[in-house]
Amino acid sequence: MTSTRDPHSFAKPDEVVVTHLHLDVTVDFEKQQLGGTATLTLNNKTGSNKLFLDTRDLTIERVTLGKEGPETPSLLGDVVQFLGQALTIDITPQTKEVTIAYHTNPNAAALQWLEPSQTAGGKKPYLFTQSQAILARTWVPCQDGPGVRMTYSARVKTRSDLMAVMSATNPTVKTEDGVYEFSMPQPIPSYLLALAVGDLAFKSTGPRSGVYAEPSMVDKAAWELEDTEKMIEAAESLYGPYRWDRYDVIVLPPSFPFGGMENPRLTFATPTILAGDRSLVSLVAHELAHSWSGNLVTNATWNDFWLNEGFTVYFEHRIMEQVYGRTYAEMLAQLSMQDLQATINDLGSTHPDTHLKLNLGGRDPDEGMTDIAYNKGYFFLRLIEEAVGREKWDAFLKSYFDAFAFKTMTTEGFISYLRENLIRGNKNLEEKIPIDRWVSGPGLPEGAPEVRSGEFGRVEEQLNAWKNGAVAGTLATKDWTTHHWLHFLRNLPSELSPEQMADLDEAFGFSRSGNSEILAAWFPHVIAHSYQPGYTALEKFLMGVGRRKFLKALYTKLAETPEGLERARQIYRKARPGYHSVSYSTIDAILKWEQR
Repeated sequence: MTSTRDPHSFAKPDEVVVTHLHLDVTVDFEKQQLGGTATLTLNNKTGSNKLFLDTRDLTIERVTLGKEGPETPSLLGDVVQFLGQALTIDITPQTKEVTIAYHTNPNAAALQWLEPSQTAGGKKPYLFTQSQAILARTWVPCQDGPGVRMTYSARVKTRSDLMAVMSATNPTVKTEDGVYEFSMPQPIPSYLLALAVGDLAFKSTGPRSGVYAEPSMVDKAAWELEDTEKMIEAAESLYGPYRWDRYDVIVLPPSFPFGGMENPRLTFATPTILAGDRSLVSLVAHELAHSWSGNLVTNATWNDFWLNEGFTVYFEHRIMEQVYGRTYAEMLAQLSMQDLQATINDLGSTHPDTHLKLNLGGRDPDEGMTDIAYNKGYFFLRLIEEAVGREKWDAFLKSYFDAFAFKTMTTEGFISYLRENLIRGNKNLEEKIPIDRWVSGPGLPEGAPEVRSGEFGRVEEQLNAWKNGAVAGTLATKDWTTHHWLHFLRNLPSELSPEQMADLDEAFGFSRSGNSEILAAWFPHVIAHSYQPGYTALEKFLMGVGRRKFLKALYTKLAETPEGLERARQIYRKARPGYHSVSYSTIDAILKWEQR
Protein backbone atom coordinates (compact mmCIF):
# COMPACT_ATOMS: atom_id res chain seq x y z
CA MET A 1 0.00 0.00 0.00
CA THR A 2 1.13 3.55 -0.59
CA SER A 3 2.09 5.38 2.59
CA THR A 4 -0.35 7.74 4.25
CA ARG A 5 0.52 10.69 6.44
CA ASP A 6 -0.36 9.83 10.04
CA PRO A 7 -1.79 12.90 11.82
CA HIS A 8 -1.02 11.37 15.21
CA SER A 9 2.71 10.73 14.82
CA PHE A 10 5.83 12.87 14.60
CA ALA A 11 7.66 10.02 12.83
CA LYS A 12 8.69 10.17 9.18
CA PRO A 13 8.83 6.50 8.20
CA ASP A 14 8.99 7.43 4.51
CA GLU A 15 12.51 8.68 5.26
CA VAL A 16 13.78 6.39 8.02
CA VAL A 17 11.70 3.50 9.34
CA VAL A 18 12.21 1.34 12.41
CA THR A 19 12.21 -2.36 11.49
CA HIS A 20 13.12 -3.96 14.85
CA LEU A 21 13.00 -2.98 18.52
CA HIS A 22 15.03 -4.54 21.29
CA LEU A 23 13.95 -3.54 24.79
CA ASP A 24 16.12 -4.07 27.85
CA VAL A 25 14.24 -2.69 30.85
CA THR A 26 13.91 -3.10 34.59
CA VAL A 27 10.51 -2.89 36.28
CA ASP A 28 10.81 -0.80 39.44
CA PHE A 29 7.64 -1.03 41.52
CA GLU A 30 8.96 1.32 44.23
CA LYS A 31 9.63 4.14 41.78
CA GLN A 32 6.77 3.06 39.52
CA GLN A 33 8.95 3.31 36.46
CA LEU A 34 10.47 1.29 33.66
CA GLY A 35 14.08 2.12 32.95
CA GLY A 36 16.66 0.81 30.51
CA THR A 37 17.34 0.96 26.81
CA ALA A 38 15.51 0.69 23.52
CA THR A 39 17.67 -0.31 20.56
CA LEU A 40 16.05 0.48 17.22
CA THR A 41 17.12 -1.12 13.95
CA LEU A 42 16.71 1.30 11.05
CA ASN A 43 16.06 1.24 7.32
CA ASN A 44 17.26 4.63 6.08
CA LYS A 45 15.35 4.84 2.81
CA THR A 46 16.47 8.33 1.79
CA GLY A 47 19.95 8.71 3.27
CA SER A 48 18.57 11.04 5.91
CA ASN A 49 20.62 12.43 8.78
CA LYS A 50 17.65 12.67 11.15
CA LEU A 51 15.47 10.06 12.85
CA PHE A 52 12.09 11.21 14.18
CA LEU A 53 10.40 9.28 16.99
CA ASP A 54 7.34 9.69 19.18
CA THR A 55 7.64 10.15 22.94
CA ARG A 56 5.38 11.37 25.71
CA ASP A 57 6.50 11.99 29.30
CA LEU A 58 9.72 10.02 28.78
CA THR A 59 13.05 11.09 30.28
CA ILE A 60 15.73 10.59 27.63
CA GLU A 61 19.09 10.04 29.32
CA ARG A 62 21.31 9.60 26.28
CA VAL A 63 21.27 8.32 22.70
CA THR A 64 24.10 6.38 21.05
CA LEU A 65 24.72 5.17 17.53
CA GLY A 66 24.70 1.38 17.51
CA LYS A 67 24.41 -0.64 20.71
CA GLU A 68 27.44 0.86 22.45
CA GLY A 69 28.67 3.42 19.94
CA PRO A 70 29.33 7.12 20.32
CA GLU A 71 26.72 9.37 21.88
CA THR A 72 24.78 11.40 19.34
CA PRO A 73 22.82 14.65 19.73
CA SER A 74 19.09 14.39 20.27
CA LEU A 75 16.35 16.93 20.88
CA LEU A 76 12.91 16.74 22.44
CA GLY A 77 10.45 19.05 20.70
CA ASP A 78 7.64 21.11 22.14
CA VAL A 79 4.83 19.33 23.94
CA VAL A 80 1.75 18.86 21.76
CA GLN A 81 -1.56 17.92 23.37
CA PHE A 82 -2.32 14.18 23.01
CA LEU A 83 0.83 13.62 20.93
CA GLY A 84 3.63 14.31 23.40
CA GLN A 85 7.01 15.35 22.03
CA ALA A 86 8.99 14.54 18.92
CA LEU A 87 12.41 13.05 19.62
CA THR A 88 14.81 14.06 16.84
CA ILE A 89 18.06 12.06 16.73
CA ASP A 90 21.12 12.89 14.62
CA ILE A 91 22.16 9.88 12.52
CA THR A 92 24.21 9.27 9.39
CA PRO A 93 23.04 7.63 6.17
CA GLN A 94 25.02 4.57 7.28
CA THR A 95 23.48 4.28 10.78
CA LYS A 96 21.87 0.87 11.24
CA GLU A 97 20.94 1.12 14.92
CA VAL A 98 20.40 3.68 17.65
CA THR A 99 20.18 2.94 21.37
CA ILE A 100 18.13 5.19 23.64
CA ALA A 101 18.65 5.08 27.40
CA TYR A 102 15.50 6.33 29.10
CA HIS A 103 13.00 5.91 31.88
CA THR A 104 9.26 6.38 32.17
CA ASN A 105 7.24 8.80 34.26
CA PRO A 106 5.27 7.32 37.20
CA ASN A 107 2.15 8.79 35.58
CA ALA A 108 2.86 7.35 32.12
CA ALA A 109 -0.57 7.01 30.51
CA ALA A 110 -0.04 3.47 29.17
CA LEU A 111 1.15 2.03 32.47
CA GLN A 112 -1.01 1.11 35.41
CA TRP A 113 0.82 0.31 38.62
CA LEU A 114 -1.41 -1.54 41.07
CA GLU A 115 -0.91 -1.84 44.81
CA PRO A 116 -1.30 -5.35 46.25
CA SER A 117 -4.73 -4.35 47.59
CA GLN A 118 -5.91 -3.81 43.98
CA THR A 119 -5.19 -7.42 42.99
CA ALA A 120 -7.08 -10.65 43.62
CA GLY A 121 -4.27 -12.06 45.76
CA GLY A 122 -3.87 -8.90 47.80
CA LYS A 123 -0.18 -9.48 48.56
CA LYS A 124 1.88 -8.52 45.50
CA PRO A 125 1.91 -5.52 43.14
CA TYR A 126 0.95 -5.63 39.49
CA LEU A 127 1.75 -3.70 36.31
CA PHE A 128 0.05 -3.77 32.95
CA THR A 129 0.23 -1.64 29.81
CA GLN A 130 -2.39 -0.40 27.36
CA SER A 131 -0.71 1.01 24.24
CA GLN A 132 -3.67 1.59 21.90
CA ALA A 133 -4.19 4.07 20.39
CA ILE A 134 -1.07 6.24 20.80
CA LEU A 135 0.15 5.39 24.28
CA ALA A 136 3.08 3.12 23.37
CA ARG A 137 5.14 6.33 23.21
CA THR A 138 4.60 6.81 26.96
CA TRP A 139 6.69 3.71 27.76
CA VAL A 140 8.85 3.12 24.66
CA PRO A 141 10.41 5.70 22.30
CA CYS A 142 9.13 4.49 18.92
CA GLN A 143 7.39 5.35 15.66
CA ASP A 144 3.98 5.22 17.27
CA GLY A 145 1.57 4.88 14.37
CA PRO A 146 -0.34 1.84 13.12
CA GLY A 147 1.24 2.23 9.67
CA VAL A 148 4.73 1.23 10.93
CA ARG A 149 5.37 -2.46 11.62
CA MET A 150 8.42 -3.89 13.38
CA THR A 151 9.56 -7.12 14.95
CA TYR A 152 10.74 -6.95 18.54
CA SER A 153 12.66 -8.70 21.28
CA ALA A 154 12.97 -7.85 24.94
CA ARG A 155 14.74 -8.56 28.19
CA VAL A 156 12.66 -7.63 31.22
CA LYS A 157 13.92 -7.77 34.79
CA THR A 158 11.47 -7.70 37.70
CA ARG A 159 11.12 -9.05 41.22
CA SER A 160 11.85 -12.77 41.51
CA ASP A 161 8.39 -13.47 42.98
CA LEU A 162 6.62 -12.05 39.91
CA MET A 163 6.23 -13.19 36.30
CA ALA A 164 6.52 -10.96 33.22
CA VAL A 165 4.59 -11.66 30.02
CA MET A 166 4.41 -9.73 26.74
CA SER A 167 2.74 -9.77 23.32
CA ALA A 168 5.45 -12.23 22.29
CA THR A 169 6.79 -15.69 23.17
CA ASN A 170 6.00 -16.22 26.84
CA PRO A 171 7.05 -18.26 29.87
CA THR A 172 4.58 -20.50 31.67
CA VAL A 173 6.47 -20.58 34.99
CA LYS A 174 8.38 -18.01 37.00
CA THR A 175 12.16 -17.76 36.66
CA GLU A 176 14.38 -17.83 39.73
CA ASP A 177 16.00 -14.47 39.02
CA GLY A 178 13.04 -12.47 37.68
CA VAL A 179 14.64 -12.05 34.25
CA TYR A 180 12.54 -12.87 31.18
CA GLU A 181 13.47 -12.96 27.49
CA PHE A 182 10.90 -12.36 24.75
CA SER A 183 10.71 -12.55 20.97
CA MET A 184 8.05 -11.37 18.51
CA PRO A 185 9.24 -12.52 15.05
CA GLN A 186 6.14 -11.31 13.19
CA PRO A 187 6.13 -7.55 12.50
CA ILE A 188 3.56 -5.60 14.51
CA PRO A 189 2.57 -1.93 14.93
CA SER A 190 3.55 -0.20 18.17
CA TYR A 191 0.02 -0.18 19.60
CA LEU A 192 0.34 -3.96 19.99
CA LEU A 193 3.37 -3.68 22.29
CA ALA A 194 2.23 -5.03 25.64
CA LEU A 195 3.69 -5.99 29.01
CA ALA A 196 2.15 -7.34 32.20
CA VAL A 197 3.99 -8.18 35.42
CA GLY A 198 2.40 -9.80 38.45
CA ASP A 199 1.82 -12.90 40.50
CA LEU A 200 0.72 -15.03 37.56
CA ALA A 201 -0.08 -18.68 36.95
CA PHE A 202 -0.71 -20.42 33.62
CA LYS A 203 -3.17 -23.13 32.66
CA SER A 204 -3.50 -24.74 29.23
CA THR A 205 -6.81 -24.73 27.34
CA GLY A 206 -5.53 -26.58 24.27
CA PRO A 207 -2.43 -27.48 22.24
CA ARG A 208 -1.77 -23.84 21.31
CA SER A 209 -3.90 -21.90 23.79
CA GLY A 210 -3.97 -21.19 27.49
CA VAL A 211 -4.78 -18.62 30.12
CA TYR A 212 -2.72 -16.53 32.55
CA ALA A 213 -4.27 -15.12 35.71
CA GLU A 214 -3.55 -14.65 39.35
CA PRO A 215 -3.34 -18.07 41.06
CA SER A 216 -6.70 -17.70 42.82
CA MET A 217 -8.44 -17.04 39.48
CA VAL A 218 -6.63 -19.24 36.98
CA ASP A 219 -8.86 -22.32 37.30
CA LYS A 220 -12.03 -20.25 36.96
CA ALA A 221 -10.58 -18.43 33.95
CA ALA A 222 -9.48 -21.65 32.26
CA TRP A 223 -12.95 -23.16 32.72
CA GLU A 224 -14.62 -20.06 31.28
CA LEU A 225 -12.30 -20.06 28.25
CA GLU A 226 -12.41 -23.80 27.62
CA ASP A 227 -13.74 -23.35 24.07
CA THR A 228 -10.80 -21.20 22.91
CA GLU A 229 -9.30 -23.96 20.77
CA LYS A 230 -12.67 -24.54 19.07
CA MET A 231 -12.77 -20.85 18.25
CA ILE A 232 -9.30 -20.94 16.70
CA GLU A 233 -10.29 -23.92 14.55
CA ALA A 234 -13.52 -22.20 13.49
CA ALA A 235 -11.64 -19.04 12.56
CA GLU A 236 -9.07 -20.96 10.52
CA SER A 237 -11.80 -22.84 8.65
CA LEU A 238 -13.26 -19.49 7.59
CA TYR A 239 -10.31 -17.32 6.63
CA GLY A 240 -7.08 -19.30 6.65
CA PRO A 241 -4.34 -20.31 9.06
CA TYR A 242 -3.65 -18.65 12.38
CA ARG A 243 -0.22 -17.04 11.84
CA TRP A 244 0.88 -16.11 15.37
CA ASP A 245 1.84 -19.59 16.67
CA ARG A 246 0.02 -19.41 20.03
CA TYR A 247 -3.15 -17.75 21.25
CA ASP A 248 -3.14 -17.17 24.99
CA VAL A 249 -5.28 -14.89 27.17
CA ILE A 250 -4.31 -13.06 30.33
CA VAL A 251 -7.16 -12.12 32.66
CA LEU A 252 -6.08 -8.84 34.21
CA PRO A 253 -7.18 -7.07 37.41
CA PRO A 254 -10.50 -5.16 37.26
CA SER A 255 -8.96 -1.77 36.42
CA PHE A 256 -8.18 -2.83 32.83
CA PRO A 257 -10.09 -0.20 30.79
CA PHE A 258 -11.33 -2.37 27.93
CA GLY A 259 -13.15 -5.65 27.48
CA GLY A 260 -10.12 -6.98 25.70
CA MET A 261 -7.03 -5.90 23.82
CA GLU A 262 -5.85 -8.00 20.93
CA ASN A 263 -2.14 -8.00 21.75
CA PRO A 264 -0.74 -10.76 19.48
CA ARG A 265 -0.13 -14.11 21.12
CA LEU A 266 -1.54 -12.74 24.38
CA THR A 267 -4.99 -11.13 24.49
CA PHE A 268 -5.39 -8.85 27.51
CA ALA A 269 -8.88 -9.40 28.96
CA THR A 270 -11.07 -7.90 31.64
CA PRO A 271 -12.16 -10.12 34.52
CA THR A 272 -15.74 -9.01 33.77
CA ILE A 273 -15.88 -11.76 31.13
CA LEU A 274 -15.79 -14.36 33.92
CA ALA A 275 -19.55 -14.66 34.27
CA GLY A 276 -19.44 -18.26 35.50
CA ASP A 277 -21.51 -19.60 32.58
CA ARG A 278 -19.30 -18.95 29.52
CA SER A 279 -21.94 -16.50 28.30
CA LEU A 280 -19.51 -13.63 27.62
CA VAL A 281 -16.88 -15.50 25.62
CA SER A 282 -17.82 -13.66 22.43
CA LEU A 283 -15.22 -11.17 23.65
CA VAL A 284 -12.55 -13.83 23.19
CA ALA A 285 -13.90 -14.58 19.71
CA HIS A 286 -13.59 -10.86 18.98
CA GLU A 287 -9.99 -10.57 20.15
CA LEU A 288 -9.08 -13.81 18.36
CA ALA A 289 -10.61 -12.46 15.14
CA HIS A 290 -8.22 -9.51 15.42
CA SER A 291 -5.45 -12.00 14.65
CA TRP A 292 -6.62 -11.55 11.06
CA SER A 293 -8.36 -8.17 10.98
CA GLY A 294 -6.18 -5.63 12.73
CA ASN A 295 -3.08 -7.55 13.71
CA LEU A 296 -2.54 -9.15 10.29
CA VAL A 297 -4.07 -6.44 8.07
CA THR A 298 -3.88 -3.17 9.99
CA ASN A 299 -5.60 0.19 9.60
CA ALA A 300 -3.03 2.61 8.17
CA THR A 301 -4.12 5.44 10.49
CA TRP A 302 -6.72 5.82 13.24
CA ASN A 303 -8.98 7.54 10.70
CA ASP A 304 -9.35 4.05 9.20
CA PHE A 305 -10.15 2.39 12.53
CA TRP A 306 -13.29 0.72 11.16
CA LEU A 307 -11.07 -1.51 9.00
CA ASN A 308 -9.82 -3.09 12.22
CA GLU A 309 -13.03 -3.21 14.20
CA GLY A 310 -15.85 -3.57 11.68
CA PHE A 311 -14.11 -6.57 10.13
CA THR A 312 -13.45 -8.01 13.56
CA VAL A 313 -17.07 -7.76 14.73
CA TYR A 314 -18.15 -9.43 11.47
CA PHE A 315 -15.56 -12.21 11.95
CA GLU A 316 -16.46 -12.57 15.66
CA HIS A 317 -20.11 -13.19 14.76
CA ARG A 318 -19.10 -15.78 12.17
CA ILE A 319 -16.92 -17.59 14.74
CA MET A 320 -19.76 -17.56 17.26
CA GLU A 321 -22.17 -18.87 14.65
CA GLN A 322 -19.84 -21.72 13.77
CA VAL A 323 -19.19 -22.71 17.41
CA TYR A 324 -22.59 -21.99 18.99
CA GLY A 325 -25.06 -21.80 16.09
CA ARG A 326 -26.92 -19.24 13.99
CA THR A 327 -29.57 -18.59 16.66
CA TYR A 328 -26.93 -17.51 19.15
CA ALA A 329 -25.11 -15.33 16.60
CA GLU A 330 -28.31 -13.53 15.62
CA MET A 331 -28.87 -12.51 19.23
CA LEU A 332 -25.42 -10.93 19.18
CA ALA A 333 -26.23 -9.21 15.89
CA GLN A 334 -29.46 -7.72 17.21
CA LEU A 335 -27.67 -6.41 20.30
CA SER A 336 -25.05 -4.91 17.97
CA MET A 337 -27.80 -3.06 16.12
CA GLN A 338 -29.21 -1.76 19.41
CA ASP A 339 -25.75 -0.53 20.44
CA LEU A 340 -25.23 1.13 17.06
CA GLN A 341 -28.57 2.93 17.13
CA ALA A 342 -27.90 4.13 20.68
CA THR A 343 -24.52 5.55 19.64
CA ILE A 344 -26.01 7.32 16.62
CA ASN A 345 -28.73 8.79 18.85
CA ASP A 346 -26.09 10.00 21.31
CA LEU A 347 -23.85 11.56 18.66
CA GLY A 348 -26.62 12.79 16.37
CA SER A 349 -27.55 11.19 13.06
CA THR A 350 -25.66 13.79 11.00
CA HIS A 351 -22.52 13.95 13.16
CA PRO A 352 -19.29 13.39 11.17
CA ASP A 353 -18.14 10.89 13.81
CA THR A 354 -20.91 8.58 12.56
CA HIS A 355 -18.99 8.16 9.28
CA LEU A 356 -16.87 5.03 8.94
CA LYS A 357 -13.95 7.01 7.51
CA LEU A 358 -13.05 9.53 10.22
CA ASN A 359 -11.16 12.80 10.38
CA LEU A 360 -9.40 12.79 13.75
CA GLY A 361 -6.63 15.26 12.98
CA GLY A 362 -5.97 17.51 15.97
CA ARG A 363 -7.94 15.21 18.27
CA ASP A 364 -7.13 12.30 20.52
CA PRO A 365 -7.71 9.24 18.28
CA ASP A 366 -9.30 7.56 21.27
CA GLU A 367 -12.35 9.73 20.51
CA GLY A 368 -12.95 7.72 17.34
CA MET A 369 -13.18 4.40 19.14
CA THR A 370 -16.97 4.25 19.30
CA ASP A 371 -19.60 1.72 18.27
CA ILE A 372 -19.62 3.31 14.80
CA ALA A 373 -16.36 1.63 13.79
CA TYR A 374 -17.43 -1.66 15.35
CA ASN A 375 -21.09 -2.03 14.51
CA LYS A 376 -21.71 0.24 11.53
CA GLY A 377 -18.62 -1.45 10.09
CA TYR A 378 -20.11 -4.85 10.85
CA PHE A 379 -23.44 -4.10 9.20
CA PHE A 380 -21.72 -2.66 6.12
CA LEU A 381 -19.80 -5.92 5.68
CA ARG A 382 -22.91 -7.96 6.38
CA LEU A 383 -24.70 -5.94 3.69
CA ILE A 384 -21.97 -6.93 1.23
CA GLU A 385 -22.26 -10.57 2.26
CA GLU A 386 -26.02 -10.51 1.69
CA ALA A 387 -25.60 -8.78 -1.66
CA VAL A 388 -23.03 -11.18 -3.15
CA GLY A 389 -23.73 -14.37 -1.18
CA ARG A 390 -21.72 -15.87 1.63
CA GLU A 391 -19.61 -18.18 -0.57
CA LYS A 392 -18.27 -15.34 -2.73
CA TRP A 393 -17.83 -13.04 0.23
CA ASP A 394 -15.85 -15.61 2.22
CA ALA A 395 -13.56 -16.28 -0.73
CA PHE A 396 -13.02 -12.53 -1.15
CA LEU A 397 -12.25 -12.00 2.54
CA LYS A 398 -9.79 -14.88 2.63
CA SER A 399 -7.99 -13.49 -0.42
CA TYR A 400 -7.96 -10.03 1.21
CA PHE A 401 -6.28 -11.34 4.38
CA ASP A 402 -3.77 -13.29 2.29
CA ALA A 403 -2.97 -10.44 -0.09
CA PHE A 404 -2.32 -7.88 2.65
CA ALA A 405 -0.94 -10.07 5.45
CA PHE A 406 1.44 -8.09 7.69
CA LYS A 407 0.65 -4.90 5.78
CA THR A 408 -1.44 -1.80 6.36
CA MET A 409 -4.64 -0.76 4.63
CA THR A 410 -6.43 2.54 4.07
CA THR A 411 -10.15 2.92 3.60
CA GLU A 412 -9.55 4.04 0.02
CA GLY A 413 -7.31 1.02 -0.60
CA PHE A 414 -9.95 -1.38 0.68
CA ILE A 415 -12.68 0.20 -1.45
CA SER A 416 -10.47 -0.04 -4.51
CA TYR A 417 -9.71 -3.71 -3.75
CA LEU A 418 -13.42 -4.38 -3.18
CA ARG A 419 -14.42 -2.84 -6.49
CA GLU A 420 -11.67 -4.56 -8.45
CA ASN A 421 -12.02 -8.03 -6.95
CA LEU A 422 -15.67 -8.40 -5.95
CA ILE A 423 -17.94 -5.82 -7.56
CA ARG A 424 -16.03 -5.81 -10.88
CA GLY A 425 -18.14 -3.17 -12.57
CA ASN A 426 -21.47 -4.86 -11.75
CA LYS A 427 -23.88 -1.89 -11.61
CA ASN A 428 -26.53 -3.94 -9.86
CA LEU A 429 -24.09 -4.70 -7.06
CA GLU A 430 -23.02 -1.05 -6.85
CA GLU A 431 -26.65 -0.13 -6.23
CA LYS A 432 -27.08 -2.85 -3.59
CA ILE A 433 -23.85 -1.76 -1.88
CA PRO A 434 -23.92 2.07 -1.69
CA ILE A 435 -20.30 2.34 -0.59
CA ASP A 436 -20.09 6.13 -0.32
CA ARG A 437 -23.20 6.39 1.85
CA TRP A 438 -21.86 3.82 4.28
CA VAL A 439 -18.22 4.90 4.37
CA SER A 440 -18.39 8.67 3.93
CA GLY A 441 -21.95 9.40 5.00
CA PRO A 442 -23.49 9.87 8.43
CA GLY A 443 -25.82 7.70 10.47
CA LEU A 444 -27.27 4.36 9.41
CA PRO A 445 -28.10 4.32 5.67
CA GLU A 446 -31.43 3.03 4.43
CA GLY A 447 -31.43 -0.62 3.46
CA ALA A 448 -29.22 -1.78 6.34
CA PRO A 449 -29.44 -5.52 7.01
CA GLU A 450 -32.45 -6.46 9.10
CA VAL A 451 -31.81 -8.58 12.16
CA ARG A 452 -34.62 -10.25 14.01
CA SER A 453 -33.76 -12.87 16.60
CA GLY A 454 -36.47 -15.42 17.29
CA GLU A 455 -34.99 -15.83 20.75
CA PHE A 456 -35.70 -12.19 21.47
CA GLY A 457 -39.29 -12.75 20.37
CA ARG A 458 -39.57 -15.11 23.36
CA VAL A 459 -38.13 -12.41 25.61
CA GLU A 460 -40.65 -9.86 24.36
CA GLU A 461 -43.54 -12.25 25.10
CA GLN A 462 -42.46 -12.48 28.72
CA LEU A 463 -41.80 -8.77 28.93
CA ASN A 464 -45.28 -8.01 27.63
CA ALA A 465 -46.80 -10.44 30.14
CA TRP A 466 -45.01 -8.60 32.95
CA LYS A 467 -46.15 -5.22 31.64
CA ASN A 468 -49.71 -6.56 31.71
CA GLY A 469 -49.53 -7.44 35.37
CA ALA A 470 -47.80 -10.81 35.65
CA VAL A 471 -45.56 -11.17 38.69
CA ALA A 472 -41.90 -11.25 37.65
CA GLY A 473 -41.27 -14.54 39.40
CA THR A 474 -43.83 -16.31 37.20
CA LEU A 475 -42.11 -15.43 33.90
CA ALA A 476 -40.61 -18.24 31.80
CA THR A 477 -36.92 -17.30 31.98
CA LYS A 478 -35.32 -20.57 33.08
CA ASP A 479 -33.04 -21.12 30.04
CA TRP A 480 -32.17 -17.48 29.32
CA THR A 481 -28.59 -16.50 28.56
CA THR A 482 -26.96 -13.15 29.25
CA HIS A 483 -28.14 -11.98 25.82
CA HIS A 484 -31.79 -12.72 26.62
CA TRP A 485 -31.48 -10.72 29.83
CA LEU A 486 -29.82 -7.79 28.07
CA HIS A 487 -32.69 -7.58 25.60
CA PHE A 488 -35.16 -7.76 28.48
CA LEU A 489 -33.45 -4.99 30.46
CA ARG A 490 -32.93 -2.74 27.44
CA ASN A 491 -36.63 -2.89 26.64
CA LEU A 492 -38.12 -2.23 30.06
CA PRO A 493 -40.55 0.71 30.14
CA SER A 494 -38.98 4.12 30.68
CA GLU A 495 -41.27 4.69 33.67
CA LEU A 496 -41.20 2.10 36.44
CA SER A 497 -42.75 2.28 39.90
CA PRO A 498 -40.77 1.42 43.05
CA GLU A 499 -42.94 -1.68 43.34
CA GLN A 500 -42.10 -2.79 39.80
CA MET A 501 -38.37 -2.26 40.39
CA ALA A 502 -38.56 -4.26 43.60
CA ASP A 503 -40.55 -7.04 41.87
CA LEU A 504 -37.90 -7.41 39.18
CA ASP A 505 -35.00 -7.25 41.61
CA GLU A 506 -36.53 -9.75 44.02
CA ALA A 507 -37.37 -12.24 41.27
CA PHE A 508 -34.16 -12.04 39.25
CA GLY A 509 -31.58 -10.68 41.69
CA PHE A 510 -30.30 -8.05 39.29
CA SER A 511 -28.62 -5.96 42.00
CA ARG A 512 -26.87 -9.10 43.29
CA SER A 513 -25.80 -10.40 39.88
CA GLY A 514 -22.23 -11.49 39.33
CA ASN A 515 -22.59 -10.78 35.62
CA SER A 516 -21.12 -7.39 34.73
CA GLU A 517 -23.13 -6.98 31.52
CA ILE A 518 -26.41 -7.57 33.35
CA LEU A 519 -25.42 -5.20 36.14
CA ALA A 520 -24.45 -2.51 33.63
CA ALA A 521 -27.85 -2.85 31.93
CA TRP A 522 -29.75 -2.79 35.25
CA PHE A 523 -28.05 0.17 36.88
CA PRO A 524 -29.40 2.83 34.46
CA HIS A 525 -32.87 1.84 35.70
CA VAL A 526 -31.64 2.07 39.29
CA ILE A 527 -30.39 5.60 38.60
CA ALA A 528 -33.41 6.74 36.58
CA HIS A 529 -35.87 5.62 39.23
CA SER A 530 -33.83 6.43 42.36
CA TYR A 531 -34.16 2.78 43.38
CA GLN A 532 -32.44 2.98 46.76
CA PRO A 533 -31.78 -0.78 47.25
CA GLY A 534 -29.67 -0.75 44.06
CA TYR A 535 -27.34 2.12 44.97
CA THR A 536 -25.05 0.09 47.22
CA ALA A 537 -24.48 -2.40 44.40
CA LEU A 538 -23.95 0.48 41.95
CA GLU A 539 -21.25 2.04 44.11
CA LYS A 540 -19.57 -1.34 44.60
CA PHE A 541 -19.59 -1.85 40.82
CA LEU A 542 -18.10 1.57 40.08
CA MET A 543 -15.46 1.01 42.75
CA GLY A 544 -14.54 -2.46 41.53
CA VAL A 545 -14.69 -2.30 37.73
CA GLY A 546 -12.45 -0.18 35.49
CA ARG A 547 -13.90 -1.07 32.10
CA ARG A 548 -14.55 2.22 30.35
CA LYS A 549 -17.62 1.04 28.45
CA PHE A 550 -19.48 0.50 31.72
CA LEU A 551 -18.07 3.50 33.56
CA LYS A 552 -18.83 5.98 30.79
CA ALA A 553 -22.48 4.95 30.51
CA LEU A 554 -23.14 4.91 34.25
CA TYR A 555 -21.36 8.13 35.16
CA THR A 556 -23.10 9.84 32.23
CA LYS A 557 -26.47 8.63 33.53
CA LEU A 558 -25.69 9.77 37.05
CA ALA A 559 -24.61 13.20 35.80
CA GLU A 560 -28.03 13.89 34.26
CA THR A 561 -29.37 15.30 37.55
CA PRO A 562 -27.74 17.51 40.21
CA GLU A 563 -28.30 14.85 42.87
CA GLY A 564 -26.86 12.15 40.63
CA LEU A 565 -23.85 14.28 39.73
CA GLU A 566 -23.06 14.83 43.39
CA ARG A 567 -23.37 11.08 44.06
CA ALA A 568 -21.16 10.35 41.03
CA ARG A 569 -18.45 12.73 42.26
CA GLN A 570 -18.51 11.24 45.74
CA ILE A 571 -18.00 7.75 44.31
CA TYR A 572 -15.46 8.91 41.74
CA ARG A 573 -13.30 10.60 44.36
CA LYS A 574 -12.75 7.18 45.90
CA ALA A 575 -12.74 5.14 42.68
CA ARG A 576 -10.56 7.27 40.40
CA PRO A 577 -7.16 6.14 41.82
CA GLY A 578 -8.04 2.59 40.75
CA TYR A 579 -8.88 3.47 37.15
CA HIS A 580 -6.49 3.38 34.20
CA SER A 581 -5.80 6.72 32.48
CA VAL A 582 -7.82 5.60 29.46
CA SER A 583 -10.88 5.43 31.71
CA TYR A 584 -10.33 8.38 33.99
CA SER A 585 -9.55 10.71 31.08
CA THR A 586 -13.06 10.01 29.77
CA ILE A 587 -14.81 10.24 33.16
CA ASP A 588 -12.96 13.44 34.12
CA ALA A 589 -14.64 15.16 31.17
CA ILE A 590 -18.10 13.77 32.00
CA LEU A 591 -17.95 14.90 35.63
CA LYS A 592 -15.96 18.09 34.89
CA TRP A 593 -13.45 16.76 37.36
CA GLU A 594 -10.54 18.88 38.47
CA GLN A 595 -7.70 17.29 40.36
CA ARG A 596 -7.27 18.82 43.78
